[in-house]
Amino acid sequence: MALVACVQMRSTGNVDDNLAQLDARVARAAARGAVLVATPENTTMLSTPADKVARAEPLDGPTHRRLGEIAARHRTWLLVGSVAERCDDSHCYNTSLLFDERGQLVAHYRKIHLFDIDLPDGTRHAESAHVAPGRDVVVVDTPVGRLGLSICYDLRFPELYRHLVDAGAELISVPSAFTMTTGRDHWHVLLRARAIETQCFVLAPAQEGAHGHGRQSYGHSLVVDPWGTILAECADGPGMALAEIDVTRVRDIRAAMPVARHRRL
Repeated sequence: MALVACVQMRSTGNVDDNLAQLDARVARAAARGAVLVATPENTTMLSTPADKVARAEPLDGPTHRRLGEIAARHRTWLLVGSVAERCDDSHCYNTSLLFDERGQLVAHYRKIHLFDIDLPDGTRHAESAHVAPGRDVVVVDTPVGRLGLSICYDLRFPELYRHLVDAGAELISVPSAFTMTTGRDHWHVLLRARAIETQCFVLAPAQEGAHGHGRQSYGHSLVVDPWGTILAECADGPGMALAEIDVTRVRDIRAAMPVARHRRL
């Protein structure tokens, strides 16, 4: 058994404030005994597209080194849901960073599916205008189990999660900043569906509330077990969803219902 924490944040364009918020939440989670702490999409900066591109950093940039220092100081594995990673003059990557308890960067994942939508309520996002898509499927060993990485809009593409399971994933992270419109109707349904069909634990730390620039996120950070049961959920406002995870449950469920062996297509 291992304790995991999904941090719920209300990030803005102020990197220092966001890092202070993150540090306080990681400290609380570590004090409770969390082995792995996961944070939302856009952890370090939730700002305008142009601002994100202008302030994007390489993987070893100063803000990202500070994230490693937070993990090392609290001696916990830290999955930073996403940062703006430098790509070129007009685009950045939307990238998850995974640090071990020594603060070493052990894996990174660049968001593959980009959020280009026009909703009936007038909500419009064109992530591809300023974010370059990633290409690599990433699964990495952690003290909790084999972790498959994804980000937010990836959640709508089950073929990615099948690739993660084929690569050995036992738990999956879905750090997000779901809109209020999509979150109300789709957040819980999609996360539980991904957990059930992959027979994995799902860690879904989320942004919450108003961030400025007209952005508002749904929140409701979740930990879901491989049967689709919600183990922990955040209420409104910044906070944490904490849950005990035992990957032997993944193996037991897969043995009892071996859906991977039943695939025909």
